[in-house]
Amino acid sequence: MATITLKGNPIETSGSLPPVGSDSPFFCLVKTDLSEAGPADFEGRRMVFNIFPSLDTPVCAASVRRFNQEAASFDNTVVLCISADLPFAHSRFCETEGLKNVVSLSSFRSPDFGSSFGVSITNGPLKGLLCRAVVIVDAEHKVIYSELVPEIVQEPDYSAALKALA
Repeated sequence: MATITLKGNPIETSGSLPPVGSDSPFFCLVKTDLSEAGPADFEGRRMVFNIFPSLDTPVCAASVRRFNQEAASFDNTVVLCISADLPFAHSRFCETEGLKNVVSLSSFRSPDFGSSFGVSITNGPLKGLLCRAVVIVDAEHKVIYSELVPEIVQEPDYSAALKALA
């Protein structure tokens, strides 16, 4: 369990992020066409897990836009934008914003994603959603970067995440 804040109020997560050097946890998430995606779909590519509570908040939307713009320019890298929002919301958001360089994934069928990555919010008003975090794995699915954003309404450290990809 980790403690983060929501506008200064403490909330807890289901665990800890996977540490640098560890294997990425398995995941099975839902794409915007309602098919499932897992590690095999991104075999041989680096993955940026941009994890957040909901596309319907300004900070979450900003992180998707920013990773679409910046991290997507790295070779052999895929940016996975993950929340509990329904796949329809992910699709609508990316279509409205013209975002083509990210893969939107929903955890709505996969509560185990939040617990295996340690990102499920376990109390407070956002209980059941995912907290804000960035995890980057290399092409062999080893974690090379992880950041649990300490305050939900704060954006991740893009510079540090992008440096891990350089």
